Amino acid sequence: MVTVVYSEFGRRVAANASGGTDHGTAAPVLVAGPRVRGGFYGAEPNLADLDQGDIRFTTDFRSVYATVLEGVLGVDSKVGLGARFAPLGFL
Repeated sequence: MVTVVYSEFGRRVAANASGGTDHGTAAPVLVAGPRVRGGFYGAEPNLADLDQGDIRFTTDFRSVYATVLEGVLGVDSKVGLGARFAPLGFL
């Protein structure tokens, strides 16, 4: 079994007027299960190099999906995603 936890939106680095943070562009994805090779995949976020206040994403989420589709479900990821995306090494 493999579990993938993600959010469709990230958070901005700076606080807004109410002391919270607004929606941003990049967010973490957590993958867990006995077959998962633990670790940090992708580049660490660079808080000194923001894109108009947003963290720049470094890993295309479709690579995560492609890895799970092919490595767990045995499905050709091109069928589900419409193109090939580089698999990640977490399985």
